[in-house]
Amino acid sequence: MARVLLVDDAAFMRMTIKKMIEAEGYTVVGEAGNGAEAVQKYMEIQPDVVMLDITMPEMNGVDALRSIKEFDPKAKVIMCSAMGQQAMVAQAIQNGAKDFIVKPFEKDRIIAALKRVLG
Repeated sequence: MARVLLVDDAAFMRMTIKKMIEAEGYTVVGEAGNGAEAVQKYMEIQPDVVMLDITMPEMNGVDALRSIKEFDPKAKVIMCSAMGQQAMVAQAIQNGAKDFIVKPFEKDRIIAALKRVLG
């Protein structure tokens, strides 16, 4: 199954998503708590897909997405956003995000996004 990098500044959110996707057979190969860490981890482990929060300290998700796409134009990234972040979601899609999911997360929506992005 696919190797996933989870990026969210809230550890409980990473843990929640990790439980949901590992129950479906996906493997979480790395976690990061901010955008800068996400870029570094992506370069190190080159996962099949990244689940990337938009709002984070140090470097936000849109800037991290840009850096990841510069490193690997074929990177598959699913953006995670809270309600009311439509402008940043639009920016993320313009910068190459393949899909987005809105908090609070529903397991079915997360799995559907992973399946769609991974083809």
